[in-house]
Amino acid sequence: MVLDPVLLRTFLAVEHTGGFTAAAKQLGLRQPTVSGHITKLEKEIGRELFARDTHRVVLTSDGAAMLGFAREIVGAQEKAMHHFGGTELTGHIRFGVSEDLVAQTLPSILLEFRRNHPGVDLELSVGLSEEVHAQLRADKLDLAFVKRRPGERHGQLVFDDRLVWAGPVGAKPELTEPIPVVTYHPPSLTRDAALKALDRAKLPYRITCTTKGQLGLRAAALAGLGFIVHSESLLPSDLVPVEGLPSPGRTQFTLITTGRRKQSAPEQALTRAIVENTHRLRFPGTNSYSTRPASIG
Repeated sequence: MVLDPVLLRTFLAVEHTGGFTAAAKQLGLRQPTVSGHITKLEKEIGRELFARDTHRVVLTSDGAAMLGFAREIVGAQEKAMHHFGGTELTGHIRFGVSEDLVAQTLPSILLEFRRNHPGVDLELSVGLSEEVHAQLRADKLDLAFVKRRPGERHGQLVFDDRLVWAGPVGAKPELTEPIPVVTYHPPSLTRDAALKALDRAKLPYRITCTTKGQLGLRAAALAGLGFIVHSESLLPSDLVPVEGLPSPGRTQFTLITTGRRKQSAPEQALTRAIVENTHRLRFPGTNSYSTRPASIG
């Protein structure tokens, strides 16, 4: 059996976007073409890959198994094309990234990108999402990987995630006292989400620490100074979600360009490398939770 990489790319796009219409938009194809690709792939392997209803498309058990094979085959094809194609990408990318993304798997994805495209000069800027977005608007960046609020439409959605309150293992909020909060300096999307959630619940709070970076946020939380709001998928392994505080909602991670010009070939390649490795960005590790509470106040 020889699996067509074109069909596998379509399969990966449907899985990533969660639907045929969204996959068609990402791939620049018509929706019937995407449906035809999936039907053909399912016919070739004799298995159903997606369970479909009127609201969503989800992987079957066979689809979940195919996911790993498809990523390996498509990745191997890209490496072979790069090696034998005789056309090496060259250029310069000013790439801005949100603080919480660089603390996990993204650096390894960028390392692979640089190994695959040694002719591309990657200039990295790291900061809070609002700061990186401001740099992009000022034309100081070419591409940015940052958070946005649910409902906002700018950029290409990479993944959606739940925001959680977090602290050290065993931490438990004392609702009879002002909630101690550790947060970024403004402007910060997670700071806004945290304080708005407490205001909506009419819970008093006190900001016990403000920091510009992820290391400061983590250190203050581990020291018991207060609770943080953080993307659940990217939560540091030594911090855990805590119960009892109002939900801060969700956040979305998105790739944004300046919009003033067409993406260069290196920028397109970097965008593709990140989107196709979304599964590595989400839940890169697991936490071991303790049930013994330790109050923070």
